[in-house]
Amino acid sequence: MRLEVDRERCVGAGMCVLTAPEVFAQDEEDGRVRLVDRDPAEIGDAVQLCPAAAITANA
Repeated sequence: MRLEVDRERCVGAGMCVLTAPEVFAQDEEDGRVRLVDRDPAEIGDAVQLCPAAAITANA
């Protein structure tokens, strides 16, 4: 699975970080999502829980 994030769309809610902290992080300056792992084995419900729909997963 390959992940992409739209940092412009991100609202910094942090649901992705809470769901998969080994895959996502929040930027310390603006609070927006950063990818730690673009090709993880598991992301839980991070895509569905993102309130801004800023995360996409492609097989």
